Amino acid sequence: MVAVRAILGLAWPIFIGQLAVMAFAFIDTFLTGHATAADLAAMGVGASVYASVFVTLTGVLNALNPIIGQHFGARRDRQVGASFVQGLWLTLLLSAVGMPILAFPQLWLHLVNPPADVEVLVTSYLRTLSLALPAALLFRALYAFNTAISRPKVVMVLQLAGLALKLILSDVLIFGLLGLPHLGVVGAGLATLIVFWSMFLAGVVVLRLHTIYQSFRIQLALPSWTHLKEQLHLGIPMGLSSGLENTSFTLMTLFVAQLGTNVLGGHQIISNLTGLAYQAPLAVSLATATLTAQAIGAGDPGRARATAFTGIGICIGLASLTASTVWTMRESVVALYTTDAAVAAVALSLIGYFAGLHVFDALQGATAAVLRAYRVAIVPVVIYALALWGPGLIGGYLVAFRPVLGEPRGVQGMWLMLALALALTACTLVAFYLWFLREQQQFGGRLSVSASGRRQPAPR
Repeated sequence: MVAVRAILGLAWPIFIGQLAVMAFAFIDTFLTGHATAADLAAMGVGASVYASVFVTLTGVLNALNPIIGQHFGARRDRQVGASFVQGLWLTLLLSAVGMPILAFPQLWLHLVNPPADVEVLVTSYLRTLSLALPAALLFRALYAFNTAISRPKVVMVLQLAGLALKLILSDVLIFGLLGLPHLGVVGAGLATLIVFWSMFLAGVVVLRLHTIYQSFRIQLALPSWTHLKEQLHLGIPMGLSSGLENTSFTLMTLFVAQLGTNVLGGHQIISNLTGLAYQAPLAVSLATATLTAQAIGAGDPGRARATAFTGIGICIGLASLTASTVWTMRESVVALYTTDAAVAAVALSLIGYFAGLHVFDALQGATAAVLRAYRVAIVPVVIYALALWGPGLIGGYLVAFRPVLGEPRGVQGMWLMLALALALTACTLVAFYLWFLREQQQFGGRLSVSASGRRQPAPR
């Protein structure tokens, strides 16, 4: 019961903060939709590219959570501060990778082949976002640090304040209010730029002024290859995992686009519903991973296991409740998205697949998060690659467009195989975690797995 309260107490501010960040994209899409068609189209292309870059790089930064969490659990306060500072250097390294992709879209934009006016807007929008990327990643390092030391409310407040600022700035800059020029989609990018730098700088002020952070001795230091190597060894597989998940959904949408506007519209509804529903189990997964990492750092493997299983159980319960509720109210849920009968019919035909895959999605996400708390990262990325891109993406394409299981099943075939792939992913990750725990007991509760996948006794 104590573990349940601790997990939920840590999860709810994470959940609210995630919804605030998700609202950034909703605000920009809604407002540019009332600007011009070219602005909206540029937003669609640009935002998807930015999201792919940001999600992948953020996955690398997520290594800070288990690393700092274990130091915090072991009461190695100076190591907590040192790891955070080196994480800031890591964000600059990652920014150097991501910024050119956004700043020079001509290198790949011809593959999308947008209309000339949209191409100009996409280019300007992404160049603006390239300047926002370092701030977004720096703030993500702040997020990981505060979450790892069980202070997510600090980040939640900053995210909610950022949301309010984003709403005002996007409205003013997109439509040219208060005597400013009409900037359209570029105004949305400029608002994002200002908001993320403001959020990061506000976070720095909190770090400097609040006494709770003094024990960590957070001081500017030169880059340390020892720390950066540790973070990259864990972070690169985590970033690959995030990238595999993100690109599998992106490519699935590109395949579905061949089936027509109505089918694509129904698919997008269920995709959006899937992403929205996943936020609650995701927040619980992050909270569980944080508390598990702290228990590992404290040298308490029993508490780590109990926390992990409790968090996984909560995720399954939340996902089951969500899935059954959506299934029961499926017509009302779809009606919130569209009044088009043809689009609604497609969406309703996919609701059953959503209900099934959501439970397995929550299970795999929670189990992968727990494994990362033990600094196990290679195994999840291999499982993701084999399952999501194998049966999920390739299998989905074959079932959708080829007579593999009888007649081609279209979009239903894609979602069927995605559900099976997530089930396979979840079951494999759970099986590996149970095996890992058995092996750990042979080492007196001190087994860890390095980023390269080698078993080794965990340091005391």
